[in-house]
Amino acid sequence: MSEERDLLIVGAGPAGLATAIAAAQAGLGYELLEKGALVNSIFHFPRQMVFFTTAELLEIGGLPFVTPYEKPTRVEALRYYRRVADTYHLRLTFDEEVLALEPGPGGFRVRTRTTAGEARAWRAGHVVLATGYYDHPNRLGVPGEDLPHVAHYYDDPHPFWRKHVVVVGAKNSAAIAALELYRAGAASVTLVHRGSGISPSVKYWIKPDIENRIKEGSVAARFDTCVRTITATHVGVEGPGGRLELPADQVFLLTGYTPDVDLMRRAGVRVDPDTLKPEHDPQTFETNVRGLYLAGALVSGKDTGKVFIENGRFHGEAIVNAIVHDRRA
Repeated sequence: MSEERDLLIVGAGPAGLATAIAAAQAGLGYELLEKGALVNSIFHFPRQMVFFTTAELLEIGGLPFVTPYEKPTRVEALRYYRRVADTYHLRLTFDEEVLALEPGPGGFRVRTRTTAGEARAWRAGHVVLATGYYDHPNRLGVPGEDLPHVAHYYDDPHPFWRKHVVVVGAKNSAAIAALELYRAGAASVTLVHRGSGISPSVKYWIKPDIENRIKEGSVAARFDTCVRTITATHVGVEGPGGRLELPADQVFLLTGYTPDVDLMRRAGVRVDPDTLKPEHDPQTFETNVRGLYLAGALVSGKDTGKVFIENGRFHGEAIVNAIVHDRRA
């Protein structure tokens, strides 16, 4: 037997929560499905992370985000979005992954699986995908990438005190990790990047810090260099100096993330094979599959730097307005 809703929202990040608020205010029968925790991506950010933006730009549903700091912390953001969900009594179903969207007459059949292994089915007139991209790191595809001491996410520098660490990447995440690891007493920190230097997109207060630490030798840097292999004790790289073996007790591959478009593709959404940008109406965010919408970072494909919480939080209201208009037509 299937559960039936006017609208199913997949992903309980800020964009999904904003969509749920708009749906509730419009009187739609909705459900928000999340395979992990509330704002799962933010939950998996580094514990001591500070946002690059100010609190008011993270607000959804008109609920004030109050903080004594110029820029809020991860902990404050988690607390804020819990308060949002409680304030609006949002309908949330956790630990349930969407496996397939099957368009048909009158809407969609949505097949899911719980973390306990239970298969479930839903029916919905409309579906919004708000799954972001943080669950899908860019892989290097090199031998040793799946070893236990290799991670695509950075959390806390403390465990790597007096250890040799290699950080691959040169954008904000990699620069911040390298700086924190150095200041927490890592035996050595080596930044490896296939480009010629620190990315120009690194925030203005971080870029001079990491560049000065590299200049003084506190953080080693191997630019124009690619990772070839990873072993239990070393990272094999190749660059201007030829092949080198860098000592590594821990390796962080902070090379960015890419949205998983498989679910929408199987539902019939046309996706550009090069950019991974889905076909959609930029005003309503409806895809070429009638009734299937995108909210948040999914709309920009590989160009993940275009949509953040600051602008993705407005997608939900536009989507719900389009759904209401469609139902009245």
